[in-house]
Amino acid sequence: MAKETAAQRIERIKREKDGLSVLSDIKAYAKGEREIDPEDIDRFKWYGLYTQNKNLQDDDDENLYFMLRLKVEHGSVNIEQLRCVSNIAKEFGRGTADFTTRQTIQIHFLHVSALPEIFDRLKSVGLSSIYAAGDVPRNVATCPVSGIDHEEIVDTTDLAVQINDYLRANKTLVNLPRKYKIGISGCAKHCMGHEIQDLSFTGVNINGEILFDVSVGGGLGSNKQIALHLGYIKAENVLKVTQVVSETYRDDGLRKSRRKARLGHLIDEWGIEKFRDVIEEKLGFPFIVKPVQSYTPYAKREHFGIHASKEQGKSYVGCAVNGGHIGAEGLSNIADVLEKFGATTIKITNTQNFVIKDVPNAHTEALSEALKVFDIEVHPSPFKARTISCTGMRFCKFAIAETKNQAIELASYLEQEFPDFEENVSISLNGCPNSCAHPHVVDIGLLGAKVKNEEGKSVPGFEIILGGNLEGEVSNFGLKTGIKILPEDVNLTVQKIINQYIRSEQNGLNRFLKENIDNEAFIHSLSPTKEAL
Repeated sequence: MAKETAAQRIERIKREKDGLSVLSDIKAYAKGEREIDPEDIDRFKWYGLYTQNKNLQDDDDENLYFMLRLKVEHGSVNIEQLRCVSNIAKEFGRGTADFTTRQTIQIHFLHVSALPEIFDRLKSVGLSSIYAAGDVPRNVATCPVSGIDHEEIVDTTDLAVQINDYLRANKTLVNLPRKYKIGISGCAKHCMGHEIQDLSFTGVNINGEILFDVSVGGGLGSNKQIALHLGYIKAENVLKVTQVVSETYRDDGLRKSRRKARLGHLIDEWGIEKFRDVIEEKLGFPFIVKPVQSYTPYAKREHFGIHASKEQGKSYVGCAVNGGHIGAEGLSNIADVLEKFGATTIKITNTQNFVIKDVPNAHTEALSEALKVFDIEVHPSPFKARTISCTGMRFCKFAIAETKNQAIELASYLEQEFPDFEENVSISLNGCPNSCAHPHVVDIGLLGAKVKNEEGKSVPGFEIILGGNLEGEVSNFGLKTGIKILPEDVNLTVQKIINQYIRSEQNGLNRFLKENIDNEAFIHSLSPTKEAL
């Protein structure tokens, strides 16, 4: 009998027992009643659990540890929830906690024995990890200032609630071909990133009429492609389109290969016209045809600083965190600051930062100063603002390079070297080719790779990718330079890039990078053995 492929194995596992059914097994494993079935470990993902890299464990530590990802709807976390997650991280996760690009929180070093207690605590404050991973609908991406921003095109809060109510632990969607990412936003800065969602709804104003741009098939990693415009719909049809596209993906999605199982791969096989025809037939109405709109460049999609809220007497305050690395203490510190200054809720962003939703106007400056004590900036440098990183080799078994500390060190180094640099710049450190930190859509992407050191040994390092950008129809992925560097060369290499841009006197870093990606002298200068031009 032929050996199962990876896809065949996962499809069999899902048929034999769906992921939601593994909770009873988790409870039994927690009590030590039996050894963990390796196939159940795959099902653990349906509860947001992944096994983690063992490189931080002591040599005599044979325990199996997990990373837990929460599913934080709307990216919204209140004081009680912040304290709950902080305490879980302190008691069970060695103090680890990170904000993610899917607007949620991850904790590491969790032992199976603690999982029932953790799940109970999360449930007691209205949080969950169900469908935070696995072949299911992932956390719905939204704008963190939806409903409170004076500049927004349309408030999508109620529509996001409808989508979440439909998706939440929906047993009819327990077995999708692969992970499935949805986003909805009416943000004037288009921060949700519709271009890399499987399905997204972007509020637009066309000649005074509010419609939603429906895009499908976007993604990174193995399905790296910019989402395609399907058409426009009215607000009252958003939920119906969500249901029809989700069910079509469930029923017709490709399952022969794990690397070709995302919604975008189905659209590639069918073609966008056939896909649109199928969806319209199931909907019973056509998409509205209007010109495709222009969108904000990726590096300018942010909400930092202090802004007046639609809520009377309140402001929202956008805050930057180093590479999303917040920790249990950081969560507790945020809760303390919120409580002290009369705020209640943060919204995590897709750049691993957060917005405080409801700060009394009289307290905004004092709150900002209080956060600065914990290295959380309300008016961050361009480097701290948009330098993001994935979990990295410290915890992720797929990672080739360490990223979190590297990202923090890089941002601090650039702040010191370029104290007067004011242009928005996006940087990503990604530990492996899976693109969790979006290295292909930023100005400067550092992708984990094996690199030869001076002794000729293969060691962890990074490959340089330049010039990526999300901007609607004119989006583009960054291009590989062919230059690979050691971790110790990261700071100097990025410094070289920015120095050469400054000396060029060109207007726009992203444009400079695109224009010089084929410039042999520029690319050659990035080699760690060469001086900057």
